[in-house]
Amino acid sequence: MSTHAKRERLLLADLLEAAGPDAPTLCEGWTARDLAAHVVVRERRPDAAGGTLVKQLASRLERVQGEFAEKPYEELIQLIRTGPPRFSPFALKQIDEAANVVEFYVHAEDVRRAQADWSPRELDPVFAEVLWSRLERIARMTGRKAPVGLVLRRPDGQTAVAHRGAPVVTVTGEPSELLMYVFGRQDAANVELDGDKAAITRLSETKALGL
Repeated sequence: MSTHAKRERLLLADLLEAAGPDAPTLCEGWTARDLAAHVVVRERRPDAAGGTLVKQLASRLERVQGEFAEKPYEELIQLIRTGPPRFSPFALKQIDEAANVVEFYVHAEDVRRAQADWSPRELDPVFAEVLWSRLERIARMTGRKAPVGLVLRRPDGQTAVAHRGAPVVTVTGEPSELLMYVFGRQDAANVELDGDKAAITRLSETKALGL
């Protein structure tokens, strides 16, 4: 049975392939090739991927990711499509689903929304609920450096607190859009902000959101 993570993986691969290696993405400074290399390294080189969290490994991550970026673009796309090797924890369906649904969704949107002619993607209600459940779990991690109090709200009124503090800014949008927002893609997220004007300005100018 196909999982949400597998579906998003294949969609990401298709989008990267269609965009081409030199296409821009929402990841600052990264082309589609750089993004593809990042995805592959994350799954296939745990010895380097830890550099996203551990400063001592950052230089190793940069070097290894640069080496992968030099591979033929078609090879990178195929490595994403086929998924991680058998020895990788990501090869386990439960871990893949837990760790990659948001990762692949956000990166797919990084490719889509960087194009001038992009249009909103309509998500099925089941997938929207999956994204909301993930957002509820990670809201405080992604919002921990917010300069003001931050509340995420769905159109139906459900909320998740991303950062406690005052004054409070409430960001309203569909779960998919809220994810883009708290992962630092504020300019590309279809959301509405409500609260003190000065607080909204501070929040809008911050680049500290995300993991």
